[in-house]
Amino acid sequence: MRGVPVGTGKRLDNIGQRVATWLTSLLSSRDLQESKARLEEAQRVAHVGYWVWNLDTDRVTWSDETYRIYGLMPGKGPIDLATIHDMVHPEDRETVSRISEEAILGRARPDAEHRIVRPSGEVRTVHSQGDLKRDASGRPYQMFGTVQDITDRKRTEEVLQRTQLYLSEGQRLAHMGSWAFNAAGFEYWSSELFQVHGLDPSSKPPTVEGYLDLVHPEDREFMERAIQKMLADHRRFDFTKRIVRPDGKVRHVRCVGVPVIDGGNFQGFVGTGMDVTEQELLTHELRREQAYLAEAQSLTHVGSWAINFVTRQIFHLSDETLRLYGFDPSSREIAFERFYSATLPEDEPALRENFYGAIQARRDYDLEYRIRRTDGAIRSLRSLGHHNPSGEIGEYVGITMDITERKRAEEERERLRQLEADLAHINRVNMMGELAAALAHEIKQPITASITSANACLRWLAHDPPNLERAREAATRVEQDGNRAADVISRLQSFYKKGAPPEREMVDVNDVIQEMTVLLKNEAVRYAITIDLELESDLPDILADRVQLQQVFMNLMLNAIEAMKDTGGELRIGARLNPEGQLMISISDTGVGLPAENTERIFDAFHTTKPQGTGMGLAITRSIVESHGGRVWATPNQGSGATFHFTLPVEAEAHAISDRSHCIHHP
Repeated sequence: MRGVPVGTGKRLDNIGQRVATWLTSLLSSRDLQESKARLEEAQRVAHVGYWVWNLDTDRVTWSDETYRIYGLMPGKGPIDLATIHDMVHPEDRETVSRISEEAILGRARPDAEHRIVRPSGEVRTVHSQGDLKRDASGRPYQMFGTVQDITDRKRTEEVLQRTQLYLSEGQRLAHMGSWAFNAAGFEYWSSELFQVHGLDPSSKPPTVEGYLDLVHPEDREFMERAIQKMLADHRRFDFTKRIVRPDGKVRHVRCVGVPVIDGGNFQGFVGTGMDVTEQELLTHELRREQAYLAEAQSLTHVGSWAINFVTRQIFHLSDETLRLYGFDPSSREIAFERFYSATLPEDEPALRENFYGAIQARRDYDLEYRIRRTDGAIRSLRSLGHHNPSGEIGEYVGITMDITERKRAEEERERLRQLEADLAHINRVNMMGELAAALAHEIKQPITASITSANACLRWLAHDPPNLERAREAATRVEQDGNRAADVISRLQSFYKKGAPPEREMVDVNDVIQEMTVLLKNEAVRYAITIDLELESDLPDILADRVQLQQVFMNLMLNAIEAMKDTGGELRIGARLNPEGQLMISISDTGVGLPAENTERIFDAFHTTKPQGTGMGLAITRSIVESHGGRVWATPNQGSGATFHFTLPVEAEAHAISDRSHCIHHP
């Protein structure tokens, strides 16, 4: 080349090479720095640092991020191994030392997860991994590794583990497991779901065929259709079926599943399986009890309900309640007004006053009224309502019962009672014929004596001067004989009185016996019959109707006289307390005795052994005694004749019977 010294090109080439080498070195240094910077940034973002342990000097070189992980300022140079050891959590130091020793001995690569305590006192969790370097002779001289701050990850894992524990425990307590299902079958079963089905939790989820084998044979066809439908429809489902576990136990399992859709594509189902055996058994038992209750209400014509009478909101109506009013039990949406408007107009004012008065006072009520059903029939109802003091005003629960037949029975009972009273009166009047002669004699005797005494009084007054002392004595005898006749007439009037309702009072039975003995004494004497009384003294008074007791004694005493009128004999009347504490009365005769057969029939109405008898005397006697809470029966005597016995309760028991009778007839 012209103008260029020889050798110049070669020198230029050398310069160029040096420049190129320098530029390359310069570029390489920049790349290295950039790479180092990027590495440092990557370590900072990932919380991962590196370390180099010189085994000869026991000094450790850290990256900047390693300093930050340990809570120190970067760039302080190598750190003494003892300092690092002190920063390891006291509970983890022994484990870290052991792993380091085993790594140096070449037994395992260093890999440790432990806690450190920063100078600020904060505890962090780190994961350190390393590799051992050896020289040509195999001697270890250096260990290189990384350290990562995994505190946040550990906390997240702990939260997740705790959540999984809570979920697992919740599933165990609720007997509810979870599952995942796709077109290929079950891909996941929770541990509790295995337990519910009696399977080993360590095994794989069953196939569809294996699952269907667990289903109760009676429910299997239903389950097959359900699985096909859920795969075809991709819709939420909820059903309960029975399974037969491998141990033979039958359980009820409720399955709930929802579809999983990802990007508009169906992926499968996730859901739960819950053991609801106890709930199902309780439900079946409740349904059975409800069926029994409904049947009992139907048989007794008693319906139940729960209503707020202020807001007129109906919470519950049993089928029988609807039937009582003539409504179809399948009709549930019936307004309260339709029930109330069924009340008969003549009963509504009294019902309204008592009904709403009870509601305003927040007290229970017990009311009777009549309604006209939807079919036009009139029925009598009784309604009992209970108000819960802690509930809202007007909120009641109660029952309504049909008492139509009871009302009719009460009316019939009253009619029969009146008829019985009339028959009793007729029976007493019939006995009047039998007593006529004796009564005429008993009444005539004091009247005749009164006339004689009156004539004597007049004679003594006619003397001159009048003998006043003798006249006064005669007048006194007139008064005494007149009172004796009046007493006989009064007893007859009370006995034959008709129309007054029975009145019960405290009665001395011994007095009644003595009264009837005086009344029938002449009738007994007429047929040569003696009357003997064997009455215990201090007998307690009883609660009774005096006139009805007189009729009982007259019936039985006249029967005894009738049995002995052809032969004469002895009439014994006894009164005492029996071991049960009741008053025991016995009337015994020495007459013809009881019929040989069907002795008990003598107390039946219209059954008589007398040619002219009505057959009502003993029937009325039994009715009166039983209405007083006693009983009557007859027994033959060992010799001749028969004894009629009857019992009467004493005062306390009689009061109780009277109260019960009052409750029955006056609800």
